[in-house]
Amino acid sequence: MSKDELYQWVVTLLAEMFELDVSEVTPATNLYEDLDIDSIDAVDLAVKLKQLTGKRMGPETFKTIRTIDDVVAALQGLATAEAA
Repeated sequence: MSKDELYQWVVTLLAEMFELDVSEVTPATNLYEDLDIDSIDAVDLAVKLKQLTGKRMGPETFKTIRTIDDVVAALQGLATAEAA
């Protein structure tokens, strides 16, 4: 999946999970400050990503995620690690 496809997929997922207006979301949108996602929501997101991708994002990776672009980069990293 390309970076653009992953981005669209993540934005759609976030919109469904947190009732967001997709037109207000950009790659630089901060999950916590801009979208008001709290730690419980972040755990829910991690669980949903694992269910949909079949890949578990490590806690150290998830702690570094702040923006939607960070989520996309982390998913790309999982795909790269699996291919290696």
